[in-house]
Amino acid sequence: MSAQSNGAPVIIKRKKVVAGGGHHGGAWKVAYADFVTAMMAFFMLMWLLNATTEQQRKGLADYFSPTIPIVRVSGGGNGSLSGDSIFSEMTMPQDGTGASADRPAAEDKASGQSGDDPSAEERATQDALFESLNAELQGHGGESDVMENLLEHINTRITDEGLVIEVYSREDEQIFIGNSSTPAPLLQDIAVLISQISKTVTNEVAIGAHVRAQPLVIRENSVWDLSQRRATQMRLLMEGQGIKPERIQRVTGHADRELVVKDPMALRNDRLEIVLLREIS
Repeated sequence: MSAQSNGAPVIIKRKKVVAGGGHHGGAWKVAYADFVTAMMAFFMLMWLLNATTEQQRKGLADYFSPTIPIVRVSGGGNGSLSGDSIFSEMTMPQDGTGASADRPAAEDKASGQSGDDPSAEERATQDALFESLNAELQGHGGESDVMENLLEHINTRITDEGLVIEVYSREDEQIFIGNSSTPAPLLQDIAVLISQISKTVTNEVAIGAHVRAQPLVIRENSVWDLSQRRATQMRLLMEGQGIKPERIQRVTGHADRELVVKDPMALRNDRLEIVLLREIS
């Protein structure tokens, strides 16, 4: 008994093993992921601010703004994202066009106005006008064989710029004599027809001339001068038929840079483009 009582006590240690990486666990991973996501969003924001224009940023701001219109008259804040209070003494009310002026500049217009779009209505009105002019031009074809021949050299199309009347040469008959800027009788008759149509409206006019490419073996390539002279001759023909000079906004020579057929030397590339420009209010 005495021997056992004097013996050293037996100490048993039980070690508790905690799974999951110690006392901190995996919570740091969630925090790090949130931090990385926030940094990615921040750098994307910085990139967007640098890569977009002021108009595009206004459009983005309008996209995330409420889309329920309360009143057509709105505030015209000039602060960040146009967010100044409409009750501020320094804020000018806007009349729904996106600016306080009657004729605002492009940078002063709102890009996300709700309601009817007057520019779309104006565009539709001008498109209808161009369609009627085109119908009137094509309607001359039944008058005589001469008119039928003239219309075989004319194509029309409506673009963002306006009504484009294309006059081009054909293998059987050219609009200019040879490789010169002297108008052929055919072009003089076409100029009379186009001038008559143009005088029914007040749209401004732009004239452009295109020519076919010349052989590379020639010493001097005169396509630029030739196209410019041909455009000028068309301007003179139209002015001679009563088109006011102030309506002519530009006369351009495009040389052989804009071809309509693959063969750069094809006669079809010799053409004029008379554009009745859209009226911008």
